[in-house]
Amino acid sequence: MSTRTRIAFLKGHGTENDFVIIPDPENALDLPPAAVAALCDRRAGIGGDGLLHVVRSAAHPEAKDMAAEAEWFMDYRNGDGSVAEMCGNGVRVFAHYLRRAGQITEGDLAVATRGGVKTVHIAKDGAITVGMGKARLPEGEDVTVSVGDRSWPARNVNMGNPHAVAFVEDLAHAGSLYSPPPFSPASAYPDGVNVEFVVDRGPAHVALRVHERGAGETRSCGTGACAVAVAAARRDGADPAVTGTPATYTVDVPGGTLVITERPDGEIEMTGPAVIVAEGEIDAEWLENAVR
Repeated sequence: MSTRTRIAFLKGHGTENDFVIIPDPENALDLPPAAVAALCDRRAGIGGDGLLHVVRSAAHPEAKDMAAEAEWFMDYRNGDGSVAEMCGNGVRVFAHYLRRAGQITEGDLAVATRGGVKTVHIAKDGAITVGMGKARLPEGEDVTVSVGDRSWPARNVNMGNPHAVAFVEDLAHAGSLYSPPPFSPASAYPDGVNVEFVVDRGPAHVALRVHERGAGETRSCGTGACAVAVAAARRDGADPAVTGTPATYTVDVPGGTLVITERPDGEIEMTGPAVIVAEGEIDAEWLENAVR
């Protein structure tokens, strides 16, 4: 942990998927899992679904190889302190913070993540579009997810992190989502999985609830919305790589609405809002005590 007595932070959200933001350009802070979990604690800490550690790529060992493509690295952590590959809502909030801090202007931006370099476009009206890369649809074992005595087939979609997408009749069937919904076979997701429960709202319009690995139910999940749009398109017989026509889905999440477009080249774009709601300082002594 740093010897500084106070550590700057901000709080932000993207469609109510909320984050503690720690600006640390030179990667001077040690943020072990216990510190992240303490900061994200909703009663004893600041509170958040996850933490955005803002670091220059050249200063972080996991991002040095991406520094030539992207100046900034989103060192993303789940609310329990575990490391995650990527967070779509987090990237929008990350970009919004950089613009607010005067590090970038509107237009295009590259952001390094553990899921690779992501392209971001900041529009004049504040909407942020993130290039989420391509979905992978692993073939092989059929996946099933369960809640209580109900179970559903699920589509295995990988967006740099793993997702199981289940179409249900009623979002209430997802239950409380306090704990991870059981899935089978275990070999499908050896490191756990984000599980989306999805209902139809209209043509090319769906709604979801999600249990995020390491965070529980969240108000929104960007990679989950992308996985759901791809799964819905395939279910509906739409594959842009085959038709040559982009597929766009409106995805309602508990915290708002995201628009997802899959292009014929397989690249997926997500557009949505990002908000900074507060900034302040963390008492380093409290944080030191919180991790003991």
